[in-house]
Amino acid sequence: MSTVEIILILVAGIGAGTINAVVGSGTLITFPTLIAFGFPPVVATMSNAVGQIPGGLSASWGYRRELEGQGPRIRQLLPASLLGAITGSWLLLHLPPTVFEVIVPALLVLALILVITQPFIQRWVRRRKAAAGLDHTVLTARQNVLLVIAVYLIGVYGGYFTAAQGVLMVGVMGAMLPESLQRINAIKNVLTAVVNVVAAAAYTMFRFHEINWAAAGLIAVGTLIGGFVGSSFGRRLHPVALRCIIVVLGSVAIWRLLAG
Repeated sequence: MSTVEIILILVAGIGAGTINAVVGSGTLITFPTLIAFGFPPVVATMSNAVGQIPGGLSASWGYRRELEGQGPRIRQLLPASLLGAITGSWLLLHLPPTVFEVIVPALLVLALILVITQPFIQRWVRRRKAAAGLDHTVLTARQNVLLVIAVYLIGVYGGYFTAAQGVLMVGVMGAMLPESLQRINAIKNVLTAVVNVVAAAAYTMFRFHEINWAAAGLIAVGTLIGGFVGSSFGRRLHPVALRCIIVVLGSVAIWRLLAG
């Protein structure tokens, strides 16, 4: 790689780490950057997945205050993300990438609708539970099952096609959990980090020779820095501002995917 390529891949990693900490879809910066420099798509996908791990860890650490008291919820959802990531990684190694690319834009549109309508959905759920004499802060058995299934499916998507899984995670959990957007974002950072670790481990074990470790290392350094930057910035945002940023970045992700 030339000096220019090294600098630009590192900068792309910083940008991706920053965006992932705030909402997700940072892969849509690093992946096209690698493609633009001539990396084959499969090599770019796997190298990028490995490079995203430090960013997920630094973003999770940056949101540690918002994670306080959420241990039980994370322990409930972590197995679903883990199993989903294993499933998605297996699919990537056995199916063509075009399978998920077809439905990704539609999934992101749904996620953005959920992000926009989250306050209204949460108020509607509170009213229904209050009318039934239930505590709105406690999920019913049915809601818990639906949440675990949704997180598993997002894990499958993330293990197979990592781009913008954070947007999907925030959209779904925001509609189903009685939590603030910032606390949901904190859970998202942990779960997506787990998915990235599993995917990267699968690629390393079965396709080690196809990973460009120099590119992966540059992205790793960049996302590590970006995760701290993004979490420091994102957790200070007003919920309305954060919701607007999610919608804007999610819309850009949809455009990038449709434009190829």
